[in-house]
Amino acid sequence: MSRRCCFLSMDDMGHYVADDDLAISPLEELGWKVETVSWRDASVDWNDFEIVVIRTPWDYQRSPDEFLSVLEKIDSSSARLENPLDVVKWNLDKRYLRDLESRGLPIVPTIWDGVYDQRVFYRWMADLGCDELIIKPTVSATAEHTYRLGEFDPSLVETFSTRPFMVQPFLENIVTEGEFSLFYFNGEYSHTILKSPKTDDFRVQEEHGGLITAVEPTPELSNAGRKAFEMIKPPPLYARVDLVRDDENEFALIELELIEPALYLRMDADAPARFAAAIDKRMS
Repeated sequence: MSRRCCFLSMDDMGHYVADDDLAISPLEELGWKVETVSWRDASVDWNDFEIVVIRTPWDYQRSPDEFLSVLEKIDSSSARLENPLDVVKWNLDKRYLRDLESRGLPIVPTIWDGVYDQRVFYRWMADLGCDELIIKPTVSATAEHTYRLGEFDPSLVETFSTRPFMVQPFLENIVTEGEFSLFYFNGEYSHTILKSPKTDDFRVQEEHGGLITAVEPTPELSNAGRKAFEMIKPPPLYARVDLVRDDENEFALIELELIEPALYLRMDADAPARFAAAIDKRMS
């Protein structure tokens, strides 16, 4: 009899790009039956599964409290939630980056807890020493409500009056080189990709036309990724470390994705089997 695994998703994947299905066949070979379920489906009995793997609930940022409530129900069931609830709660708000920075990890320079108005906007530019700013909510996904601004935009006052946000310098290396993502499954390195924005854009997500390339990490990149990953104790089932070169040409952390990162399994022939093996080993 097959063991049951749930991939937690959303009601409608619409224009989103996901390749988690590539792990289903390797999981079946290991004796697992996989079912993809929306986190909003109130009819689900989570006790029916041995493990619930958070995968593509890419609308959670619109209802974070409701999302956490569902995860708490899963966590209190007989199913194992991965990544664990305490990891999700820590990683849900991007202010976790302050924690990592305080522990010595280089992050992209960031201003927190601001109020979006014209006077402060230009002070941010001066403080960060840049001509363009990136402003985004501290709870967000798929670059929703993320803006690249060279001038104050009064139309965004309402957007950022209702949600906490963060301010960073726009790094030219995002456009000239791209953003690197390193993947780790059950504590082991899996693969690396380079994400580059399309012409005249700064967003690297595929939903916004970003280009994805498989790459072999340099020793410098590998070391930066491992240093960030090892900040997470104990090691989660999966992690994605997003890095970009800063103005000093050193790798700085943009995101440590531990909730629902796209895993880009299709970019490495062995990645689906590695992910399946990580789940199976986790449950052994």
